[in-house]
Amino acid sequence: MGTRMGADAPKQFRLLDGMPVVIFTLRRLAACPLIGEFLIATRGDEIEALKARIAAERLSRPVRVLEGGDTRQESVDKALAAVAQNTGLILVHDAVRPLVTRDQVERVIAEAQRRGAAILGIPAMDTVKEVKRASLPEDVALITATIPRERVVLAQTPQVFEIGLLREAFARAATDGFTASDEAALVERLGHSVHVVLGSERNLKITRPGDLEIAEFYLSRERMAAEAGR
Repeated sequence: MGTRMGADAPKQFRLLDGMPVVIFTLRRLAACPLIGEFLIATRGDEIEALKARIAAERLSRPVRVLEGGDTRQESVDKALAAVAQNTGLILVHDAVRPLVTRDQVERVIAEAQRRGAAILGIPAMDTVKEVKRASLPEDVALITATIPRERVVLAQTPQVFEIGLLREAFARAATDGFTASDEAALVERLGHSVHVVLGSERNLKITRPGDLEIAEFYLSRERMAAEAGR
């Protein structure tokens, strides 16, 4: 829904470089030839318009747009159910992480091929505090612990898993009534190791209005670097 963006259009349909963020992201992922098919989960009333926009891209691989759920977990689960049984790896990516690079995608896929489960992540640079908010004003929290930064990474996407492992993780979560904020957490519950491949702060998730401005800045820096390399 993109409620934190404070805009009428959901964040994945805001414009970056003159195109919807979701299309920009799709182009970035399509630069990786290891991905054989794309499934995009979205709201039901957005499906036809998104299909038409994607058709104009004339990508060399199939793209299916399907109706998602009320949460990220429900949307990924619905897309997962539509994937062919003989698929080897599933790559899950946030539509609003448009600046992911081909190198990042290929490195996390390679690690998942070796380990069965891998995600992109970056080290935490700030001091991390564990807090509780019960019985406190909405804008106040009580620190309960300080977590050493060397033990913390900030999870990003893509997150890549063997299809059987991911399906088992979703099935277990459904049975237990468990909801997580990413797929890695579901796989972790099975006791399976998930490895972290170094990502980049440029692989940001566009969540708040200022994030779009940061993405535009990073994009301009990419172009300057590309021009300098010619």
